[in-house]
Amino acid sequence: MSDQKFLSFPKDFTWGVATSSYQIEGAWSEDGRGLSIWDTFSRTPGKTYKGENGDTAADHYHRWKDDIEIMKSLGLQAYRFSIAWPRIQPIGKGEPNQAGLDFYDRLVDALLEAGIEPFPTLYHWDLPQALQDEGGWENRETASYFADYVSIVAKKLGDRVSKWITHNEPWVMAMLGHLFGQHAPGMQDPYAAGKAVHYLLLSHGYAVDALREDSQPGAQIGITLNLSPVYPYSGSNEDLLAAERLDTMLNKIFLDPLICGLYPENMSSMFAAFLPEILPGDMEIIARPIDFLGVNYYNRTVAQYNPDFPVVQAEPVNPEGNEYSQMWEIYPEGLFDLLERIHKDYHPETIYVTENGICVPDGVDFDNRVRDYRRIDYLQSHIAQVHRTIQAGIPIKGYMVWSLLDNFEWAYGYQMRFGLVYVDFDNQKRIIKDSGTWYGKVIENNGVSVAEK
Repeated sequence: MSDQKFLSFPKDFTWGVATSSYQIEGAWSEDGRGLSIWDTFSRTPGKTYKGENGDTAADHYHRWKDDIEIMKSLGLQAYRFSIAWPRIQPIGKGEPNQAGLDFYDRLVDALLEAGIEPFPTLYHWDLPQALQDEGGWENRETASYFADYVSIVAKKLGDRVSKWITHNEPWVMAMLGHLFGQHAPGMQDPYAAGKAVHYLLLSHGYAVDALREDSQPGAQIGITLNLSPVYPYSGSNEDLLAAERLDTMLNKIFLDPLICGLYPENMSSMFAAFLPEILPGDMEIIARPIDFLGVNYYNRTVAQYNPDFPVVQAEPVNPEGNEYSQMWEIYPEGLFDLLERIHKDYHPETIYVTENGICVPDGVDFDNRVRDYRRIDYLQSHIAQVHRTIQAGIPIKGYMVWSLLDNFEWAYGYQMRFGLVYVDFDNQKRIIKDSGTWYGKVIENNGVSVAEK
C-alpha cells in the first residue's frame, strides 16, 4: 500500500457546496412563485428523462432547516445557492413578492447563525416564463429587468450577504438553451443564441452596478462560468486549429468580454455574425470590474477536426483508456491546466472553484449507508489539483462541491445523482453518503490525504 501525503490548505481557504433553486426547492406554485421557463420546458413532452420535472425536486423549500443542520454537521463554511427570480418577481418585473423575499431572508439568517457564509447566485437558468413570452434573452430589455430584480434582492439581503454571483454558466443558458435546444427554452437558432450571449453579458454588467449601489460596502461580486481546457486530439494542424476554435467558443466567448471588454478576435469567422447590434458603451458595461471569478469544472474537452460540425468545424471526442462517470471523462489534471491558463491569460484577482463533482449510480446498502467510493476518489484527486494550483501561486480562495443534495439534473431528470447527501425522492429522506462524511473530515482538517506517487 502506498504511503499517504497530507496536503494542507491556507487558513483562509473556504470549503463549501453548491445547489440551485429549480433543482432542489420544489414548491413550484407556492407562496406567489411565478412560472419559470423550466416549468414550461419540463412539461413539454420528450424534453426531460421520463418527463420528470422540478415540481417537488428535493423539497428544500420546506426542508431547508433540516438541510442547514446537515450542512452544519459537515462543518461547511460556505453555501452557494441560487435565488429563483420567479419567487421574487412572478412575471419578472414589477413589485416584488414578499413571500419569496422572506424565504431567502430566513435562509440567509439561518446560514449565518450556523456559521455558514451565504454565496447567493442571482440567476441559475430559471427565467420567469412571462419574460420569455416577451422574447426572453433575445430581448435586450430582459437585461434591464434583471438589474431591477438584482436591486430588489440586494436591498433585502445586502446588509448580510458579502459575496454575490450574478450568473451561473451563461454559456449553458445561451448555447444549450438557444442553439442546441437541450435546455429551456429549447430553441435551435444561432441568432437567438447570439442575442442571448450578448444580453446575458450585458445583464451581468448591469447587475454589478446594481450590487455596488444596493449591497453593503465592500461586498465582493463575481460571475461563475463553466470552463473546460481544450486539447487537440492529435498533433495535426487540423486538430490544433479545431482545439483553438473550440476553446474560443467554449471559454473565450465569455472570458474575453468579461475581463478584456472585447469579443475574441477569431470569433469573427465563426459566431460574430449571429451577435445582435452592439451599442456604444455595451462592452464597457459588460467588463465592469469584478472581485472574483467563479469556475465550474467537470471535465476536459478533446477536439478533433470535423468540417461537417456546425460553426466551429471541431467536434468534441471521448478519448479511450480513461475512466468515465455517467456523463463525462474523469480528468483531474484538466482543473490545474484550466486554472493556470485563466491566471496567465486573464489575471483575475481571486478565483473560486464554484462547482466540481461527479454523478455515479449511488445506492443505499442494507445498513443504510451509501458507499460512494468513486465520488470520494474524484473529489480527492480534484482537490489535490486545487492544492497544486495554490502551490503555483494562483489565487484560489475556495472550493465548492456540486452538490449538497441529489437533485433534478435538468434534462436528465432524477437519474443522475451528484449529491454528498442521498435523497430518496419517494419520501424525501436524506442520508449523508460516505463522501459527505469524508468531505466533512477534509474541512475539519483543512486538507486532504492523497497517495504518494
